[in-house]
Amino acid sequence: MRVLSRFLTSAVDAARFPEINLPEVAFLGRSNVGKSSVINSLLEAKVAKTSSTPGRTRAINFFELRWAGKPQPELVFADLPGYGYAKISREVSGQWPGFIEPYLRTRSSLALCVALVDVNVPVQERDKQLLDFLRSIEREFLVVATKSDRLSGNQLHNALRTLQQDISLSRILPYSAKTGAGREEVWKEIRAAANKPVAPTYGL
Repeated sequence: MRVLSRFLTSAVDAARFPEINLPEVAFLGRSNVGKSSVINSLLEAKVAKTSSTPGRTRAINFFELRWAGKPQPELVFADLPGYGYAKISREVSGQWPGFIEPYLRTRSSLALCVALVDVNVPVQERDKQLLDFLRSIEREFLVVATKSDRLSGNQLHNALRTLQQDISLSRILPYSAKTGAGREEVWKEIRAAANKPVAPTYGL
């Protein structure tokens, strides 16, 4: 079913988070991991801005989603700032206590965190730290391995197996924003998480 999306707002502090009563899916990952491309691929529309310069997203961008033919929105995507790029990592890291960490810790409507990692490069320490943080706050998360089209069948299989070992996780979904491979599998996980009851969010 076709997804229709609408930009809601950008927020750089908790006071500006939108008040919603819809399940929310947050997308997280290192700068240049292909986060905006994955979001655009899932929505089949150029909603999230992509850039050749890593670290351009400095706010949490919220998008309201509804299925074609349905009158009411049913889901919200939240595009979080990337991390780990040398030129801006200190600045972005400094923003975490101010609004990103409170968002992840206290956002009651947050149904799923989609953590993106590049399957073509060794897992980074910041990726491990993010997953450990999500585990510590008991957030449900899904790890998606981006840019999977760059590897052949055996290469991809071996890279996924290594990634599973490095982050101590048995299930990782490969994804290609270029070809759309993995799109249905990721949507299945998103829908399953969104169908679980969540509390309305007002401010935090």
